Amino acid sequence: MAVTTFPRRVAILGAGTMGAQLAGHFANTGIPVVLLDQTAALARQGFERARQLKPPPLFVPDVVSLVGIGGFDTDLDQLTAADWIVEAIVERLDAKQELLARVDAVRRAGSIITSNTSGLSITALASGRSEDFQRHWLGTHFFNPPRYLRLVEVIPTAKTDANVVEHVRGFLDRRLGKGVVIAKDTPSFIANHIGVFAMMQAVEAAASGRYTIEEIDAITGVPLGRPKSATFRTMDIAGLDIIGHVTRDLHERLPEDSRHRFRVPALIDELIARGWIGEKSGQGFYKRERGEDGTTAILALDPGTMTYRPSLRPGVPSLSAARSGQDPRDRVRALFAARDEAGAYLRETLPPLLVYAARVAPDIAYSIDDVDRAMQWGFGWELGPFELFDTLGVQAVVDAWRSGTPDAAPLPPLIEDLIARGRDRFRDGPVPPVSADLQVLWTARRSGGVVRSNGAASLVDIGDDVLCVEFHSKMNVIGGDTLAMLEAGIEEAERRFAALVIGNDAQHFSAGADLMLLLLEAREQNWEDVDSMVRRFQRTTARLRVAAVPVVVAPAGVTLGGGCEIALHARYAQAAAETYMGLVETGVGLIPAGGGSTEMLARAVEHVSRSAELLPAVRTVFETIGFGKTSGSAREAVALGLLREGDGITMNRERLLSDAKRRALSAVREGHSPRQKRSAVRVGGPDVLAALNLGVHLAHRAGRLSDHDVVVGRKLAWVLAGGDVPHETMVAEDYLLDLEREAFLSLCGEAKTLERIQHTLTTGKPLRN
Repeated sequence: MAVTTFPRRVAILGAGTMGAQLAGHFANTGIPVVLLDQTAALARQGFERARQLKPPPLFVPDVVSLVGIGGFDTDLDQLTAADWIVEAIVERLDAKQELLARVDAVRRAGSIITSNTSGLSITALASGRSEDFQRHWLGTHFFNPPRYLRLVEVIPTAKTDANVVEHVRGFLDRRLGKGVVIAKDTPSFIANHIGVFAMMQAVEAAASGRYTIEEIDAITGVPLGRPKSATFRTMDIAGLDIIGHVTRDLHERLPEDSRHRFRVPALIDELIARGWIGEKSGQGFYKRERGEDGTTAILALDPGTMTYRPSLRPGVPSLSAARSGQDPRDRVRALFAARDEAGAYLRETLPPLLVYAARVAPDIAYSIDDVDRAMQWGFGWELGPFELFDTLGVQAVVDAWRSGTPDAAPLPPLIEDLIARGRDRFRDGPVPPVSADLQVLWTARRSGGVVRSNGAASLVDIGDDVLCVEFHSKMNVIGGDTLAMLEAGIEEAERRFAALVIGNDAQHFSAGADLMLLLLEAREQNWEDVDSMVRRFQRTTARLRVAAVPVVVAPAGVTLGGGCEIALHARYAQAAAETYMGLVETGVGLIPAGGGSTEMLARAVEHVSRSAELLPAVRTVFETIGFGKTSGSAREAVALGLLREGDGITMNRERLLSDAKRRALSAVREGHSPRQKRSAVRVGGPDVLAALNLGVHLAHRAGRLSDHDVVVGRKLAWVLAGGDVPHETMVAEDYLLDLEREAFLSLCGEAKTLERIQHTLTTGKPLRN
């Protein structure tokens, strides 16, 4: 029986941490899910626990209505309605096999069945099952947390129908937003196999006393192009009991020539025996300790004494020189060559890891690209093992490996073949995208599509008569160069292209306007320059909305302040599902003045026809801006009015610009008609102003607002009420833009605003003063 075009209904078996979150993420896509456990009560408890997790597994709270609850004891017959059944119970072969036998007895022929096992044999799990079951059976190993980590390892068996594999791969990619890697049915598949090898090296190095826990984490985190949680914090988060289980499984199931590398270190065994298994027990390699004054101190384990001591900041010179904004390849090369603890650790541990990856890659994956993608998407490594080989040079890695392990086995064939061909790299560039419609900027740049560029942004021809403005400053902050390229992009698109897309391949769309430049100008009291900057920002955002060609903005990740204002003004938006969007200017003592305050007000009152409806609409905008509300997803951005109901949402971040381009071309085909500036926006005048100011006063008295919050709040209220108008009336958009600019300039003259800006630039955190 042919599989359905898409799963209309999904069943998740097991309401543990992963199963419950998987149910929530399927619901995020709008698909009804039934979540089953031993009993309905257990399933309900598991799902409620998942809902309390931080960060949250749900895009918006109301998707819970799509999740049904049931028990294996009473509701297994519900599987007959499921197009896709995901098993996610305890990691025991016998328990899974027993449940799958029950599933086989009730499932509908043609329905897909997958297991979320992290390493058990997919073939063995399906032993004894019916022929139809085995044709529709495969592994789908999601990484935790499944909403946020991109990797899903798909593991078919020899009996899995190839059409089923492609169907599952396509759904995971487009509907769940996942990076899919097809893995071979080997112990722990790809990412955990290599990741655990790296972890065991770190544990052995710490246990030896040569390096402290903090030193290893400092080396193996951001400087190496890996997450801030680095190695030991990551292990604490995952749970040392889980790490120990995966390592033992690898040791038991791998061939003789590999298993010795996966003996569970005595240090891990000792921590598990003491119950110090990480964050869920309150202590592991690190421990949080609350002092009598209420502050929390981070303690680190001393493996030599098995006691905790205050965490120390490692004084490693090469780490201090490794700038976070630097290309990770440059950082890795510098650290590997460093003559300090960082260099020594990397020369000791990286070569064995990379050589091992080359040894096992043909057995666990279908290409070295898939190995690198698995580590990037599953463990957050910027550079996978083979990218690290290419960064350091294969011969340099081999030389370091041989000097550290003089009795080492022969080189893996992958490396021997490369050296025999006179090559020192596996690739001549980064890991390529899975297909051409992924990372369209990457593809366009390689084919010479850059039309114009400066230090902050570029114009890139992405094909089919579509031009893209790509931001590429640090955190994509918006300054004069960014605005210049936006203006040039509009002009170029109107002259030579059919449509314009604004987006990038970076993690974040934009962290907002260049606060450092603003601070310098305000301190010098260069008010004409500040006024000119704001006017230019307003002109640029206004041009996005009235452009003669369709303009599609593609926000993703952090989209704050000025970045949010750009997104608000484009005629169309195609947002990544993980878009964290907000007008957060009040946090630095300002209000949105790049047209953001005006646009939010105009949207809110667009369909208001009665005076009684005006204040609630304006109050919602006032609270959204005033409290700097930021969406936790694109779906929530719609609820906050930052995106429109008709705006598109892309689950797979790598498909975002491809989808934005498709949306732009659709607007061209449908006949784009430019908008005009609004000549009439309804404002409430004194009545609305009084109501908003009363709210500010009451919030101040209740301690929710500081003294300067009150100053900022009243300025915002003045703008949203329409300024000095005698009563409810209609005003032009340009009038409101003048109001927001004047309020912005006056706040720039406030000492407490400058204190807030300085504090944010210094610490990255807001200041309440």
